Parts: sequence; structure tokens; C-alpha cells
Amino acid sequence: MTSLDVGSNTALTYLNCGSNQLTSLDMSNNTALTELHCAANQLTSLDVSSNTALTELTCYANALDSLDVSSNTALTELHCSNNQLTSLDVSSNTALTKLSCSNNQLTSLDVSNNTALTQLYCGDNQLTSLDVSTNAALSILHCRTNQLTSLDVSNNTALTVLDCHYNDLTSLDVSSNTALTELQCWNTSLTSLDVSSNTA
Repeated sequence: MTSLDVGSNTALTYLNCGSNQLTSLDMSNNTALTELHCAANQLTSLDVSSNTALTELTCYANALDSLDVSSNTALTELHCSNNQLTSLDVSSNTALTKLSCSNNQLTSLDVSNNTALTQLYCGDNQLTSLDVSTNAALSILHCRTNQLTSLDVSNNTALTVLDCHYNDLTSLDVSSNTALTELQCWNTSLTSLDVSSNTA
């Protein structure tokens, strides 16, 4: 499909139109929508400001250079990886449990308001810092291939998976992360690593 008109379908709550050739998608009349899956299209913009009931938005693998989710306060899952985003504001999305924004051009990411996050995928960006101190529920953190020189995961005691390879980390303290079952920290500047507390 190269076009899709759902403007008259005002009762629509779920739409999956992924893996097509859509260049635009007008969802302004679909105010009852709770899930939108439009990944792997050719969208250059996506306006979801009218879709305030959205709990899940999957729009990865498009050509989006911006995405405004400030009106989507009910979002629990946001998957926007593999786009061209230079910024992403999720400060209003306090219900988020899963955020995937890998493979973009993000230079910063503020997840301090997202205290419900359990999974964060922000690899393959241009992040120079990442503060996850308020994300105590995090169980999976993928922040590989960025420009991080430090990473404090001392408050993330629920972490089971940590992937921070391809960063310029000089030190990494995982002594508080006793639930870890997987740790990837290759291609860093680490000269030592103490995993004596990580018996799992």
C-alpha cells in the first residue's frame, strides 16, 4: 500500500499497517486509537497529538526526523528505533515501561520522569551521557554504541541485562546489580572489571 485512509473509522482502536510503502498517515480523526503499529514504511512525519488514548506506538524503520509524544500520556510502550530523530522528549510519558529509540541521531535522552521503565533500548545514537538513577525498575538496558564515558547503574538493582559495549567507559561498577544474567561491555576502555558480586 502507498496510501491508507482511515479518517472515517472513528471507532478504530487498533491499527497495524506496518511493512508497506506509506509516505503519510493521517490519524487525526482516530481519537479512540489505543495501539498504532506503522513500522517499516516511508513516513517522514507522524502526528499523534489527537491520539491521546494511545498506549502503544510502534513506528520504527521509517524516515522520521521528529516525533512529538507529549500528548500521549497513556503510552506504556514506544518503539521508534531506526529513524532519523535528533531529539526525543518523553518527559510527559510517565507510564512508559518500554522505550526503544535505538539507531537514531540522539545526542541526549532524559528518562528521569520515566520511573516505570523496565526496558530501555537507546543504542546506536550519539549520547554522551545517560542518567538512569531514577529508573529503579529497569531490568534491561541496552545503550551500546554511543559516546558514553561513564555509566552509573548503582540504583538499577533489578537489572538482568546490561549491554554497554562500544562506549568509551573507563570504569564500570556492577556490584549492586546482583540480578545480572548478561553483561556485554566489550570495545570499551575498561582495564578491570569486578564481577564477584554477580553470581547469577
